[in-house]
Amino acid sequence: MAKKDFYEVLGVSKSATASEIKSAYRNMAKKCHPDLHPNDKEAEVQFKEITEAYEVLSDAQKRAAYDQYGHAAFEGGAGGFGGGNPFGGFGGAGGFSDLFEEMFNGFMGGSARSQGDMRTRGNDVRYDLTITLKEAFTGVKKQIEINTYVPCEKCNGKGGDSVENCSTCGGRGRVRRQSGFFMVETPCPACNGTGHVITKPCSDCKGTGRIKKKQVLEVSVPAGVDTGVRMRLAGKGEAGLNGGQNGDLYIFITVEEGKLFTRQDRDLYCSVPISMTMAALGGSIQIPTIDGGTEKETIKVAAGTQSGTEVKIKGRGMPVMRGSARGDLYVTLNVETPTNLTKRQKELLEEFDAEDTGKSTPKTNAFWENIKKIFESL
Repeated sequence: MAKKDFYEVLGVSKSATASEIKSAYRNMAKKCHPDLHPNDKEAEVQFKEITEAYEVLSDAQKRAAYDQYGHAAFEGGAGGFGGGNPFGGFGGAGGFSDLFEEMFNGFMGGSARSQGDMRTRGNDVRYDLTITLKEAFTGVKKQIEINTYVPCEKCNGKGGDSVENCSTCGGRGRVRRQSGFFMVETPCPACNGTGHVITKPCSDCKGTGRIKKKQVLEVSVPAGVDTGVRMRLAGKGEAGLNGGQNGDLYIFITVEEGKLFTRQDRDLYCSVPISMTMAALGGSIQIPTIDGGTEKETIKVAAGTQSGTEVKIKGRGMPVMRGSARGDLYVTLNVETPTNLTKRQKELLEEFDAEDTGKSTPKTNAFWENIKKIFESL
C-alpha cells in the first residue's frame, strides 16, 4: 500500500514553517498516543504515521530530500539516504525526543522537577467551614484544626543526609519500558524521578522531610461571604517532600440559613404576620434587622393591606464582599385570620358582616359574581 503524503498526514501545507509543523504534530500526538488508547491498533498506526512524518519534515535536510524525491528518498533509491530506519530510534537526532519529553512531561503528568532535584511540592488541602448568616453579615475570625504534613524539625525538611545516585535509573531519574513497538520513558519509581536517593534518612520522617501533625490556624472570613465561596491560604497546605514548596489550603464556605431571614445573593427576605384589624385599618410595626442590637426598621402598613404584600427596605440586606454596598430587605406581610374568638368578638364580626354591602371585600364579591354568571350561562 502506497504511503500517505507526509504533509497530508500532519495536515499542513508544503509551505508550512517549522513551528507550524511542530504545532501540528504536538496536537495530533496528544490525541492518538498509545498510552491514551491501549489496545487500539488504529491509534497505534496513526501515531506511527505522524511520528514518521514529523521526523522527516522537522529535519531541514530530510525535508529537502523528501520534497525532491518523495518517499523514495528513504528507500535507497534516487540518491536517497539509503535503506534502514531513517529515524535511528527515538533517542536519535532530529529533535523528536526533545519534543516528546517536553510535551509528555506535562501532558502525561510527568514531574516538572529538573534531574537531581529531590524536592516535590506538597498537595493542596481542602477544609469545609460552616458559619451562621449573622457571621457572614459581620465577617468573622475562626480557628480551624487540620491534620496535615508539616516540615520535619529534626532534619529541617531535608529528609536526611548522604545523597547518592539511584541504582535503578543510574542517576538519570527516568526509566524506559516497552509499549507495543514504542519505547516510552517514565519517571523512575525508585527515586520518584530525582535520580538520587538518601542513604541516611532522617529517623523521624523516614527520609520524606515531613511528618503529619495537627495544626490550628486562624481564618479571617470577610463580611458578605456566601455559600460556595472558596478562600485560598497560600502555603498552608501539605509540606513538600524533601524541602519542596508547600501546597495551599482551600477553605470552602457554607452559610447556614437564618431563623428569621433567608438570603438570595445580597438580598434578605423575611415574613411577618399582622393582625386582621391592622391590615384593615392600617398602622405600623417594628421589625428587627440583621444588624442586631437595637437596630430596627419601622414599616407602615396601609389600610386595606392584603396578605402577601411585599415591602422593600433599601440597604438593609447583606454587604457586598470586600465592598461598601449592601443589598435590600424584603418583608412579606401575612394577614393572620383570628382564632379562639370570644362571644363578643363573634358578635362584632357578625354585625360587621350584616352591614357589609360588598364594598369592603370587592375581590371576593367579584369572584362569586363571575361564578354565578358561569353557571347561569350553562
